[in-house]
Amino acid sequence: MALLSSWWWLRRLKSRAWVFKRMWRALTLFFPMTRDVVRGRFRPVPWSAFALMAVALIYLVLPFDLIPDFLMLIGVVDDAVIVSWLLNRMDQQLAGYRAWKYPDSESTDSPHTAA
Repeated sequence: MALLSSWWWLRRLKSRAWVFKRMWRALTLFFPMTRDVVRGRFRPVPWSAFALMAVALIYLVLPFDLIPDFLMLIGVVDDAVIVSWLLNRMDQQLAGYRAWKYPDSESTDSPHTAA
């Protein structure tokens, strides 16, 4: 019963807040990075970040999943877990761009210091 209590879920979400911060950071950096790459301002091109974003979008759009979406909660959770994993991986690939774009900010790859 303790597993299902609301306090347990709140503590679990709070302990995993860094995951959401890294996902948000990846999404907010990806589009400016794309603009800088297209305009030729940022090199080398982080192809792995583009590939991870493409895979995340394709996984969300295509009807083929590991667990089909018509299995209401489980199918949607499956999508959320895989896309969040891909966005966290993409955030790791954007470390070079982050260091280039914000040279005076303290940028570490530690998940608990993600801004």
